Amino acid sequence: MAALQPHRIELGDVVLRPFVGSDEAAVAKALEDPGILRWTAGTAVISSPAALRGRRWLEPRIDGWAHGNAVFAIAEGDTDRVIGSVTLRDVHRVPDQAVAAYWVSPVARGRRLGARALDAAARWGFAADGLRLHRISLDHSLVNEGSCHVALRAGFRLEGVMREYYVEPTGQRHDSHLHARLATDAVPQPAGS
Repeated sequence: MAALQPHRIELGDVVLRPFVGSDEAAVAKALEDPGILRWTAGTAVISSPAALRGRRWLEPRIDGWAHGNAVFAIAEGDTDRVIGSVTLRDVHRVPDQAVAAYWVSPVARGRRLGARALDAAARWGFAADGLRLHRISLDHSLVNEGSCHVALRAGFRLEGVMREYYVEPTGQRHDSHLHARLATDAVPQPAGS
């Protein structure tokens, strides 16, 4: 994957910015949430001792831009405290495409920040002065209904069900929704409005 130039997106009350080492405490706190740990942490993080999970999750994300992944922290605009993440990964692995992932800390839920951040990252991903993508896809377990709401609010249409696609570290399988947004789709109202 080609390296990407780190980028910052201002959204008023929040900012999307690259992760830095000092974000470890906020990431570790977020990983205490069973949902974030279950759906977004991955086996390497889950199998790490709880005290090391924040660092284990954060280190590859700090280097993500160098490996073709646009990894954004969602940070409070006034304090710069991390309250979530949105990523466009595997950028151009398939020509003009990327895959999105996201989470929002429990302390910041209910403000539609996930949808706003995902929408902003997608707009930048499609832009001529951004990543020049045509398609961004994402998937989530059907059990993870909150992720479905975020995707739909951010203009990612439901394309179908992938049977037994998601596998938890326990080995339990889940059907997953596949969503996507195209550069040519009608631009949704700003997410969260």
